[in-house]
Amino acid sequence: MIVLAFILSIVLLLITTLHVYWGIGGIWPGSDAASCARAVVGFRGVDEMPAPFASFAVAACLGLATLWPMALEGMFATPFPKTGLAATALLIALVFLGRGIAGFTPWWRRLTPEQPFARFDVRYYSPLCLLIGLGFAILAITEFSA
Repeated sequence: MIVLAFILSIVLLLITTLHVYWGIGGIWPGSDAASCARAVVGFRGVDEMPAPFASFAVAACLGLATLWPMALEGMFATPFPKTGLAATALLIALVFLGRGIAGFTPWWRRLTPEQPFARFDVRYYSPLCLLIGLGFAILAITEFSA
């Protein structure tokens, strides 16, 4: 399980770094703010990136989630009991699984039709969310059954 925890933390750290990059004005994978917003935000008619505060808030949440798998596996000291960490990991799993599932629904497609986001979402973003959610669920269930 340590390998799974490490992989989850690395993936989440990379995603956190991207959100910080966007928060400070980064435009990749676009060529300007509007094309970046169409690639990573995708809401109907979007033509600019969200406010830096929004990117930093998401980065903060992701940064905290980055620590969770390692804490759950005992990689560093934490004041939280293992069962509490496992229960929270299960909640994190539900958030990622919910986002992953939503990406394949007609409702989400109507909400986020901009290209290339819609294509990236089906190919990359939603499957990645499902994998992250599954990873957290496996870690949590393993801890509960230990």
